[in-house]
Amino acid sequence: MKDKIRIASGQGFWGDLIEAPFYQVTKGDIDYLVMDYLAEVTMSILQKQKNKNPELGYAKDIPELMKRILPICKEKKIKIITNGGGVNPISCGKAVLKVAESLGIKGLKIGIVLGDNIQDKIDEMLANGSELKNMETGESILTVKERLLSANVYFGAFPIVEALKNGADVVITGRTTDTGLTLAPMIYEFGWKQNEYNLLSAGTIAGHILECGAQSTGGNFLGDWESVPNFAEIGFPICEAFPTGEFIITKHESLGGKVTVETVSEQLLYEIGNPEEYITPDCVADFSSIKLKQSGENRVRVFGITGKPETEFYKVSCSYADGFSASGSLTYSWPKALTKAKAADQILRKRLELLNLSFDEIRSEFVGYNSCHGPLAPELDEDLINEIQLRISVRSHDYNSVERFGKEIAPLILTGPPSVTGFAGGRPKPNEVVAYWPALLPKKLVEPKVEMLEI
Repeated sequence: MKDKIRIASGQGFWGDLIEAPFYQVTKGDIDYLVMDYLAEVTMSILQKQKNKNPELGYAKDIPELMKRILPICKEKKIKIITNGGGVNPISCGKAVLKVAESLGIKGLKIGIVLGDNIQDKIDEMLANGSELKNMETGESILTVKERLLSANVYFGAFPIVEALKNGADVVITGRTTDTGLTLAPMIYEFGWKQNEYNLLSAGTIAGHILECGAQSTGGNFLGDWESVPNFAEIGFPICEAFPTGEFIITKHESLGGKVTVETVSEQLLYEIGNPEEYITPDCVADFSSIKLKQSGENRVRVFGITGKPETEFYKVSCSYADGFSASGSLTYSWPKALTKAKAADQILRKRLELLNLSFDEIRSEFVGYNSCHGPLAPELDEDLINEIQLRISVRSHDYNSVERFGKEIAPLILTGPPSVTGFAGGRPKPNEVVAYWPALLPKKLVEPKVEMLEI
């Protein structure tokens, strides 16, 4: 058993800083690189891609990234863990193998975690007694079943542990919890058991700190953000983990950003409901037990963590088609920019009404005045406003109404208030609205599977 491992965050979401994983494997020593690519809406996007092309459905950035980092990771014996397999982790794994072949890399093992995608098993789940009720409304999934775009179970760390035990150099999963990516190497390296809930909770909280990338090293920091050095080359977080469950959050010394009790604390508050019950498939972590201490420059010690047994359920993340939306914008200049924008908004709404169009919602924002704070925005002196952008959006289950809305923006330029600009890119087009359906599923109804690919 190792006395310490270093786990580095490489991505906080699909579209995060492309250089981050390369920096993590080249700017210092690490043992694991973990990369979180998935969000709820991402799964539906990937499912649509797979529906069009059965070879797709994973984060397409991964093969190109592997061309850069795979030789380095192989040489340094850095293991890679990512949930970027999306809805097609097998194809993602084959794409990585193809990259390895092109680079002349031999002896590479890739572990693939499968079984989370249950979209084609909804009838089976219903027949086995699970209604997959919406966790917020209590409705049965039958109300949206025919409009489902994706349905994925959140697996935890132990399927990844199995892949590591099978010798995987790279582990690619589907919808695994963000925290499980970091917890898994701790379980594997330190031999933690499934009933050691304080340890599992510690690893889970470490994963929570790492899951959003640089958000724990000074990015998006609400405190003294101007004191954060070198945002251009910001360092992503690294967890130095110990068998006792204690760990230190740090970063590579040569990179920007900073690691303080404040930056780590702010990330700990991210997406938290009841702090005493942070529920994952592996455990229920108690965030109120966390103790933090600055133990050096860019080093925060995290300790004292406790937790409880896991629940008998997996969370299921579903998405479904819920109509259409479109947005358009126009910019009005001084003088009386806000008055002009408000007048244009009322003119447009009246025209939509006269056309007898059907909308579930019409929302107007005046960028530069209330787009962030809405009704809490204080009144402004119009003489001091240089410009205001009117941004108006509609949502409807009637495609034709949304399409016609898109044809009513440009006419305002010559048939509304003066001093208008900012119309570019053509008419707004209807976009499909993807809605979220969270549910619970008894763990006994689904089983993760691990397959190995090798070159």
